Amino acid sequence: MTGTDRSRLADLMVEAGPQAPTLDEGWSVRDLAAHLVVRERRPDAGLALLASGLSPALARHAEAVRRRAARQPFEELVARFRAGPPRWSPLALPGAEAAVNAVEFFVHGEDVNRAREGWQPQPLRPGQREALWKALRRQSRLLYRRSPVGVVLAVPAGPRAVALRRPVSVVVTGQPEELVLHAFGRRSVARVEVTGPPQAVRALAQAPLSV
Repeated sequence: MTGTDRSRLADLMVEAGPQAPTLDEGWSVRDLAAHLVVRERRPDAGLALLASGLSPALARHAEAVRRRAARQPFEELVARFRAGPPRWSPLALPGAEAAVNAVEFFVHGEDVNRAREGWQPQPLRPGQREALWKALRRQSRLLYRRSPVGVVLAVPAGPRAVALRRPVSVVVTGQPEELVLHAFGRRSVARVEVTGPPQAVRALAQAPLSV
């Protein structure tokens, strides 16, 4: 189903246009398209991106490669992204793209969609909500690692999961797709409710969760 997610994200970028803003601070849609292409087609920059938090030099390298890519015609960038990873890429292996990109494409799609005035959440494809919840449970400890308080994720009238254990915790309640956006630092647009001791709620709101 990730091919559908890829096409939807490509369509969103074309609809918005290259100069439209995104939720990624300082990035236009053109910048996002360049990031997506570099991530799949430049292994050196992709690995540097993954390790950028550990090394300022790697972060600079990844950003330099992305900036060069962003100078390409926007239509070409989107077409290369829409075409998918090259055959030599690990992401081209059967099942690999869905495992790696399902959350990535959803989040970046909402980065484009929810940066627009009067936005409404994009419709989910069948099974996507369940897939997002499964992926979030796997990644939640890493995503909330900087939180000074514990975090419990809860779906209304549905499952719960402990993302991070701390002496004092809060509960973040919302549909799986909204919880994903909150965990990935898109707190200003995530439709969730955070409950718990007021000081703990404030502490989570101020924690640097973006990745």
